[in-house]
Amino acid sequence: MEFRWNKWNEEHIQSHGVDSYEAEEVVAGARAPFPLVQADEKYLVWGATENGRLLQVVFVIDPDDSIFVIHARDLTDKEKRRFRRRRR
Repeated sequence: MEFRWNKWNEEHIQSHGVDSYEAEEVVAGARAPFPLVQADEKYLVWGATENGRLLQVVFVIDPDDSIFVIHARDLTDKEKRRFRRRRR
């Protein structure tokens, strides 16, 4: 799994307090039902980092099959409850 990072997407997720390695952990560790297909060929993943931080990551797949993260943030409290129920 190869990720493509540039100044724009790194700065964008950092503005939400997320580092690129955390986004990569969540995408690489995605478990069903994720990733969910969204509009405009985007994919959404909810997951935990190795440190247990719960994140939402949105990405697209580039023509060369690399993953380009376009958004990442912490899950809200409500989303965390839903995620934890789903994992049981």
